[in-house]
Amino acid sequence: MDPRFEEVAEVIGCYFAGLRHSDATGLADVFHPQAIYACASEGALTQLSMAEYLAVVAARPSPASRGEASMDEIVSIAFAGPVTAQAMVKCAIGPKRFTDFLTLVKLDGRWRIIAKVFHFDVVK
Repeated sequence: MDPRFEEVAEVIGCYFAGLRHSDATGLADVFHPQAIYACASEGALTQLSMAEYLAVVAARPSPASRGEASMDEIVSIAFAGPVTAQAMVKCAIGPKRFTDFLTLVKLDGRWRIIAKVFHFDVVK
């Protein structure tokens, strides 16, 4: 197996753990500081800087502390070259079910998320 798959999957595992435990510090480690965060699920563009996004994560009770079941799934990982990848992943926080497109770049020998563009549905 191509070692890049394992490397990217490891970053995504840290991403899932950061979300599950509302660990802004852990997420800051897997996101590039200039990463893009964008969503249009509510009919308007929501775009946050990494500082804004990480503050939201840090302020919310973690899904783990609320006893929520993990629904983390890596749907696919594709490579556009040796240092560019895109992953489609699914996860849940509260009543929201997310589908994320994570674009990753490998800089200075490590993979980091450079863009998180996602959609969510609310389950009632």
